[in-house]
Amino acid sequence: MMLTSRKLYNCLLDTFGPSEGWPGNTVTIMATAVMVQNTAWTAVVRAMERFPHELTAKYLLALSVEELMDYIRPCGFMRRKAETIQTVMAWYGRYGFDAAKVEATTQERLREELLAIKGIGEETADVILLYAFHKPVFVLDAYTRRLLLRLGSTARTDAERRAWFTADVPETDAVYADYHWLLLEHGKRYCKKQPLCDECPLADACAKKRAGRRRRAA
Repeated sequence: MMLTSRKLYNCLLDTFGPSEGWPGNTVTIMATAVMVQNTAWTAVVRAMERFPHELTAKYLLALSVEELMDYIRPCGFMRRKAETIQTVMAWYGRYGFDAAKVEATTQERLREELLAIKGIGEETADVILLYAFHKPVFVLDAYTRRLLLRLGSTARTDAERRAWFTADVPETDAVYADYHWLLLEHGKRYCKKQPLCDECPLADACAKKRAGRRRRAA
């Protein structure tokens, strides 16, 4: 089938159902967006279980770096992540720890401010904008880039990849949040480094799958 972004989204939605969103309050989302860098979500869950109560920005800022490092130890890279988390919370403090004030600020300005923080790359910044502050930004990650390549896309830059994914789906934070989760699920279950093509719901549209069939037929 000729795949469009909307068809991809609908196919994944039919396969996995709607997401439950990124768990936690605004502060938890920001903190766990840093914790999950270069590690599995299961490690983040273990780290969160070590905290004595629900996270607030003031609580995280009151901890010493060493104390915060100990809490997030399951996530690895503890010092760098602890320092980044506290810097993000200090940034949030410039808005009075008020999510509504952040949401009233333009997406472009917020993204620029977040990217200026050591330890915050484009993916983490976009996750924070989307899930913590409901900005309609499409999150690109390794799963998304790999899938698009395997589908036969000629996109070579993130701008081109983002343009394809957002071309014909509603430009809302709810849709983009669902889409990101669906792509993650598909990447983890089927489109792995060693893909499970025979089980994949996108097999009929996948250039990689078609190439494999041609090789076997030759």
